[in-house]
Amino acid sequence: MTVQKIQRLLIANRGEIACRIIKSAKEMGIQTIAVFSEADRKAPHVFMADEAVCIGPPASSQSYLCQDKILQVCQELEIDAIHPGYGFLSENAEFAKKVEAAGLIFVGPSASAIETMGSKLAAKEAVKKYKIPLVPGTDFSIEDPALAKEKAREIGYPVLIKASAGGGGKGMRAVYSEEELEEQMDRAMSEARSAFGNSSVFIEKYITSPKHIEVQVLGDKHGNIVHLFERECSVQRRHQKVIEEAPSTVISPEMRQQMGDAAVGVAKACQYVGAGTVEFIVDKELNFYFLEMNTRLQVEHPITEQITGKDLVKEQLRIAQGEKLPFTQADLLINGHAIEVRIYAEDPHNNFLPDTGVLEVYKRPFGPGVRLDDGYEEGLEIPVFYDPMIAKLISFGKDREEAIQRMLRAMEEYHITGVSTTMDFCKFVLQHEIFKNGSYDTNFVAEHFRPEMLQNGSQEDKWVAAALVHSFFQEQKSNHKPDALATKEQKSKWKQRLK
Repeated sequence: MTVQKIQRLLIANRGEIACRIIKSAKEMGIQTIAVFSEADRKAPHVFMADEAVCIGPPASSQSYLCQDKILQVCQELEIDAIHPGYGFLSENAEFAKKVEAAGLIFVGPSASAIETMGSKLAAKEAVKKYKIPLVPGTDFSIEDPALAKEKAREIGYPVLIKASAGGGGKGMRAVYSEEELEEQMDRAMSEARSAFGNSSVFIEKYITSPKHIEVQVLGDKHGNIVHLFERECSVQRRHQKVIEEAPSTVISPEMRQQMGDAAVGVAKACQYVGAGTVEFIVDKELNFYFLEMNTRLQVEHPITEQITGKDLVKEQLRIAQGEKLPFTQADLLINGHAIEVRIYAEDPHNNFLPDTGVLEVYKRPFGPGVRLDDGYEEGLEIPVFYDPMIAKLISFGKDREEAIQRMLRAMEEYHITGVSTTMDFCKFVLQHEIFKNGSYDTNFVAEHFRPEMLQNGSQEDKWVAAALVHSFFQEQKSNHKPDALATKEQKSKWKQRLK
């Protein structure tokens, strides 16, 4: 196969992942082109890229999801390849087909692989011949409540109704008795239809206290596929991850090999090319079952990079160019421990509701073993139009304890005001005994967290006060009284501002 070097790369995304891709591409000597909506005109990824083009209004449906607009930019600017990042068009098989039809390189798997793994039922069918462990359940969609009740009785309650085309907890309902099955099934189908345009659902045994563990895979165009070990992603809210770590604390070397082999088997089942993630659920007895495959780069990919020393974005680009993987499975080793916390503009005191506003103070942490992947600067607004994630904070240490302590130190140094964030919640988790001993599962938030458990006086409150003190002394300086004591009137004004 001929290697086709990428000269000009368009990043069809925004925020921290766009910045992340631009950095690796530039290190490879690839010119980068950013696209942006009107809401992101001042976003860092716009200025980091060699060129940037506005493609529409703030709503993603009028900008980042507009396939034809993006392809038109590619034609006008003589682009070689498109990296979709994650979210938006990254798992859109139609877009992948259009990119290839336009003679461009899609930095990701084939459209057929996306289609196969985009349907949970199709994915189950595809992996059967590789003897991948599957959760007991139906391998076909169900619409008839009577048939659903029959199958649920065979599987045994509790069961989980799941959308075939879905993800992120949408179209998913836990059912504990036959009396509630029909109602929950109607709700799941309605939500699936609304979210994915496909109401197909199926039924699985509900594993009540699972761990969510995923395995990173890489496949080239020459048939070589490797895994880069596992990530533990069990701390979640609304079925979406908040904290991840690598490696998992419960996986033995033997189990790691078994899960890795299974993940490679899943990738082989759809002739996978590029970076992908095979997700498993693990029960209390450490039995693991295939859940789904994400046919893209994951949000939490940095922790795999930390423990393996591999730049996954560069590997994606090399694979897309037609190069062979430069390493084999035997070359890959785990070195140290890494943790990622997702810093969302959400209020953990109020059921993690998204927050918007201006980043009045935004001070990044630094130091050994600390990495920050972000896409904002101080003074920018967190818009209402997109996912509320501000950044991913990653720590790395020689062992898990060092990684935890470095993360706690980094969060103390990371100062954000203007919006509520999940930072205090993440500190709470990392200091909780259940997390520290590694026994946590996906029910951590439901079983161990209450908003009142967070410390009184958030970090934001402290830094609002600090910012006001700084402002007060700046006022003194501007009045040419650097050593003067505040007057009673000035003190009164300052106190009012702190209230």
